[in-house]
Amino acid sequence: MDYLADLAVFARVVEQKSFTAAAASLRLSKSAVSKQIARLEQHLGTQLLQRTTRRLQLTETGRIVQVHAERLLAEAQAVEAAVQNLQEAPRGVLRVNLPMSFGLSHVAPLLPELLAQCPDLKIEASFNDRRVDLLEEDVDAAIRIGALADSSLNARRLAPARVVYAAAPAYLEKFGTPKHPDELKWHHCLIYSYVSEPEIWRFSSPAGAPPSIAVRVQGPLTANNGDALRLAALAGSGIARLPSFVIGPDIAAGRLVPLLEEFRLPDLGIYAVYPAQRHLTPKLRAFIDFFAARFGPEPPWDCTWIKLRHDGDVRQNGADKGLPSP
Repeated sequence: MDYLADLAVFARVVEQKSFTAAAASLRLSKSAVSKQIARLEQHLGTQLLQRTTRRLQLTETGRIVQVHAERLLAEAQAVEAAVQNLQEAPRGVLRVNLPMSFGLSHVAPLLPELLAQCPDLKIEASFNDRRVDLLEEDVDAAIRIGALADSSLNARRLAPARVVYAAAPAYLEKFGTPKHPDELKWHHCLIYSYVSEPEIWRFSSPAGAPPSIAVRVQGPLTANNGDALRLAALAGSGIARLPSFVIGPDIAAGRLVPLLEEFRLPDLGIYAVYPAQRHLTPKLRAFIDFFAARFGPEPPWDCTWIKLRHDGDVRQNGADKGLPSP
């Protein structure tokens, strides 16, 4: 601790360009400041400052120590601020960016409960599927779905994101049920356009087969909104590829039938992300903790039936548990 205190005094002397001014700002005597600088130089085994009657100048080693001292002191202040933040109530304005379908269906209905728990918190929410630059647009946090490629963001996983291929019973009765992804070439597919290669649907292969399957699909409707595709699927217009947070209740109620589950890709994730340059403030922590508790570890939109289907156990356990038949 003496070493850190000595570094703090050294940084102040460099900042003030004077032992006398540094001593006054730290409320220490000039001799105490000189003693701490001498102790630091002795500890490091090198001279850090060249002192004359007219000026104070850093040595080459002193410049290096100055850079690291400022960094260490900033980290120490961050630790103190983080501890203090934990003891404070969430307050102020929190700016969040939310994906359209997920935000409106699952985040917005819970915001009044969060605000009731944190009466000094104000939330400014924007809803869109555009990848927002959090720093450039002064956004405190965002919820993102899928793989995270931006390493400049801190992230906390809130829940799994499961992609499901599904169609209405009426569609399957009329056009048949595909047993292999290749059969989708001859089906009416409902295409989500707000991804790269929207008309290429990818699948995992069963054990012993090639590593992956890519199928080019076509269909009567392309849209940049999952809710619009859900309505078309419910009407029997075709097969949709949608996350379970959009169609989970429809599958549970039998309005949609999941397809090609043995070829499903691994689950993705739903994440709360925020810039690494910003501290986890009480208002941001409250937001993330609240939704992590509401969504995880098994989110409410992934009902027991869907989970069992993912685990491959529904056929054995469905009758005993009173679950719908596949």
